Amino acid sequence: MNRYLFKATMVGALGGLLFGFDTAVIAGTTQQLSQIFHLTPWTLGLTVSIGLAGTILGAMTSGVLGQKIGGREALRIMASLYLISALGCAFAWSWNALMVARFIGGWGIGGSSVLGPVYIAELAPPKWRGRLVGLFQINIVVGVLLAYLSNYILVLQNLGTAQWRWQFGVAIVPSALFLWMLYGIPRSSRWLVTTNQTDEALEVLRLMGSPDCAAELQEIVASVHLERGVKPEPLFQRKYALPLFLAVSIGMFNQLSGINALLYYSNSIFASAGFSSNSAALQTVGVGLMNLLGTLFGMSLIDKLGRKSLMLIGSAGMVVALSGVSWVFFTQTHQRLLMGCFMLFIFFFSISQGSVIWVYISEVFPSRVRSKGQSVGSSSHWIMNALLAGVFPYIASRSHALPFVFFALMMALQFLVVLLVYPETKQRSLEQIQSRFGLG
Repeated sequence: MNRYLFKATMVGALGGLLFGFDTAVIAGTTQQLSQIFHLTPWTLGLTVSIGLAGTILGAMTSGVLGQKIGGREALRIMASLYLISALGCAFAWSWNALMVARFIGGWGIGGSSVLGPVYIAELAPPKWRGRLVGLFQINIVVGVLLAYLSNYILVLQNLGTAQWRWQFGVAIVPSALFLWMLYGIPRSSRWLVTTNQTDEALEVLRLMGSPDCAAELQEIVASVHLERGVKPEPLFQRKYALPLFLAVSIGMFNQLSGINALLYYSNSIFASAGFSSNSAALQTVGVGLMNLLGTLFGMSLIDKLGRKSLMLIGSAGMVVALSGVSWVFFTQTHQRLLMGCFMLFIFFFSISQGSVIWVYISEVFPSRVRSKGQSVGSSSHWIMNALLAGVFPYIASRSHALPFVFFALMMALQFLVVLLVYPETKQRSLEQIQSRFGLG
């Protein structure tokens, strides 16, 4: 590890912080937005999910954009969208204006969820790749924690009806910082090779601390040369069936765990269990802190235990935790156990799905379709996220237990799928993984 690699990785991963912040900050605003804009459970769900509609657009289009202009330049566009959204949400003059601003922010989030991990994966050496791409996820959970913490601090300030504006407006500062820092990092060496800029690619490899820059450059050139020897090909064909299944399933299961239902509606969930508004806001800070600690722990294990082992451990733990949440809501007793069950759920999620998803999706596709594959995997994540975020308030208004029963069953299914289908990718170069899938 050297300072150039660390700097490029941290800046590439900073989009994850804004991703996490935007994901969680809405939790502190739902009650006030419902009152000010007279939202029903359905329109509240739409207010939350409209940002996720933007993420689907960003995830589906950013892969092609990244291939055309490069990951660094594409990330600059996403950072600009973040900044516009933060300003728009803070100064929204109507519900419609707020919806447009949240859609724009979602566009930036969806794009950075594709571009950030790919940019880092293409710069990182194999032995560091899992942990470095995992920094994107660490920044997501740091963003979640900062959102919950800022929401709690602002609740204590008694800002009245302007509180929600301040909660959204906090994102202006990190959005501007992200955009500025993107002007101080290099372009991806692999993308440079695809545009015949091999001298600059060699210099980037040297800066990133490659032990043998010339040999690694030749490996990349050979891979790109092989790709150019064939016609551009569609992603959806039989030989890519396994990578596609892996990317789509891990993206869907990530949301079928119920993680974002908890993150988006945590204040309302705790309030429904009898916690006061201040206490509910404080409970969410605890959830965010556990999310961060669990992710850091998972990152320390991802290149040792491997992606598959962490997924199996996490799936089993989440089944137990979500069953406990369901039992509390079904029986309407022992509400004091609710926080413990949620903390257990967050821990097992963060060491498994939370640590693995963006690493795994960035690894399983060959470079000639990697950005397209990343877009498909990320899109499956965001489409499922939008669906669940939209319907959760309506279903929970009728039964708080039912959604968590469903999430527990999905994690049991995930355990079986990972056990029977998912291959291990730890400590293999991207080219070695490609060869293992028969795509060399």
